[in-house]
Amino acid sequence: MKYKNFEDLPVWQDAIELAVRVFDLTAHPQFKGCFTIKNQLERAAVSISNNISEGFERGTTQELITSLYISRGSAGESRSVLRLCERLKRFADLRSEISDLITRAISISKQLRAWCDSLQNSDIKGQRYLTDKTRRAEERRRDREAFFKELAEMRERKT
Repeated sequence: MKYKNFEDLPVWQDAIELAVRVFDLTAHPQFKGCFTIKNQLERAAVSISNNISEGFERGTTQELITSLYISRGSAGESRSVLRLCERLKRFADLRSEISDLITRAISISKQLRAWCDSLQNSDIKGQRYLTDKTRRAEERRRDREAFFKELAEMRERKT
């Protein structure tokens, strides 16, 4: 399925939901006086969706892959801060919420990795490189493949 807007991407939607839930978590009184942890966690969580959207809008596959890996790094950073919170006594009564956020960050990281893998194994260079000339060349390539496939099927039927 092709997506026209980053807002339609399931991984972007998951990343936004993670950020919303992180902000809900950091609104708890336990984060009062923990500006560094709170700020780091919020910034890392927001960075996930921002990098997905930036890469999507850039127009080349390589820039998208780079942004997705940066986004994946931010998901790891979010998880790391959440793991710290998990171990600090002041957040003991928030462990269930923290655990849920960790699970969500892991899921996002897996989605990003799978997307990167599929892009790295693709010949698509990205929207920026699509011109009338490249579109015609792609159409000819597909026609050629269809012809060879049909030819092979005809040969199989004869034998």
